[in-house]
Amino acid sequence: MSETVLNKVKWDALHAKVGEGLMVRMDSRVVREGEVFVAISGPLRDGADFVPQALKNGAAYIVCDKEIDTGTAELIIHPAPREALGELAMTYFKTADSRIKLVGVTGTNGKTTTTYLIEQLLSSAGMKVGVLGTVSYRWPGFEQEAPLTTPGCWQLHEMLSKMDKAGVEVAVMEVSSHALHQNRVCGLSFDAAVITNVTQDHLDYHGDMEEYFKAKCLLFQHYPSALKRGIINFDDPYGRRLLECYTPAIGYGMDKSCATGNKSLCGEMISCSGDGMRLKMTFGSDEWEIETDLIGKFNGSNLLAAQAIGLHMGLTPAQMDVFKEFAGVPGRLERVRNDMGFNIFVDYAHTPDALDNVLRTLKDLDFKRVITVFGCGGDRDRAKRPLMAEAACRHSDVAVLTSDNPRTEDPMQIIEDVRPGLKGCGHIIEEVDRAEAIRKAVAEMTTDDVLLIAGKGHETYQIIGTEKRDFSDSVEVSKAIKEIYG
Repeated sequence: MSETVLNKVKWDALHAKVGEGLMVRMDSRVVREGEVFVAISGPLRDGADFVPQALKNGAAYIVCDKEIDTGTAELIIHPAPREALGELAMTYFKTADSRIKLVGVTGTNGKTTTTYLIEQLLSSAGMKVGVLGTVSYRWPGFEQEAPLTTPGCWQLHEMLSKMDKAGVEVAVMEVSSHALHQNRVCGLSFDAAVITNVTQDHLDYHGDMEEYFKAKCLLFQHYPSALKRGIINFDDPYGRRLLECYTPAIGYGMDKSCATGNKSLCGEMISCSGDGMRLKMTFGSDEWEIETDLIGKFNGSNLLAAQAIGLHMGLTPAQMDVFKEFAGVPGRLERVRNDMGFNIFVDYAHTPDALDNVLRTLKDLDFKRVITVFGCGGDRDRAKRPLMAEAACRHSDVAVLTSDNPRTEDPMQIIEDVRPGLKGCGHIIEEVDRAEAIRKAVAEMTTDDVLLIAGKGHETYQIIGTEKRDFSDSVEVSKAIKEIYG
């Protein structure tokens, strides 16, 4: 039986071997002779349950949070195996020696757009930028579709190491509340941390809003760097709470009454139409303006967050007006081009606040009617389902209720949960088949209307049961127009 207490000498010796190339595994099935297995527990299984399989495959070192029989393999007891994994990953990939400045972006809505905007701004200033987020993981010379918003801990360190070798100067990553709560970013040191907003989402996982907020705050309270700067939205009530206890920070927002002194970046919407908007910024004694094809107050907020990062990175106001040619973000109020001249957008909005923001933006423009296709995901926060419907009903002339990713739930039961929020809605269409729902929405349109298809955005699949089926809202729109209008 191995020693029953955490032995620093043994831990330091393991670090040295990992630094020389000894491989570390988290999946007991892929362990090879002589390697390290870190026993990480999940919501349903104890990590120690997988140790016998790792030993059978030849593991020579076991990192676990309890005493366990490891035979001839060396046991190292660590009170927090996920943190141990981060430390070992940092040692293996030498990420502590990286020259990369790491920017983390968290928040319920706006993370993806904000990372794209930061990438645009810093790249325009001549910096080499890498991005890890919901749509893709990419840096100069490399891009792959993202299976998770925030990759696993070992993969994160591996990709940052590859970025460093590729000459990346700044890495911008979305950091989900799940990733923070599960310590997936252990071993990383952030140069800057951004929070966009905190609104209802993932309460099936976190339990309540306070626990959800605490998870977001981990990005600011942990993973320190001597120069780390908080970039915090003071328009958001949770952002204001964070500003009260976190320094140093740059607060940003549109409501000047919430500004916090000279370290506040304030924005003012000068104009906004279906073609874009113009913003005026104030930071201390500096004032400047930018133009963009993006629309909506929420995008104004995202632009402020990106510019606050620019200020932190040493950019001047003269370098900020680079968003006029910004191509936008896949699935984020993305226009679906068509020969009929229809105003059709797909958007990833899958929370009540996100849907409300997008629809409010479209409602304020000069469209005759707003038509909205939406649904709610299965096996996720049920409490937000009627709230999604209320947001759709509040701003839509026609609400089309359908399936999103039902997963293992009955799609009709999800619709039953959503339906109470549609009370008082003037024109409701229910169609459980998402492709048919899109077709019915397109058939409702005239060129004076706008159609929003919400919930899936850039996704190219629909999850039904445990199966991922090919499905794209944009593709289905094009099919519907061809079927209806030839």
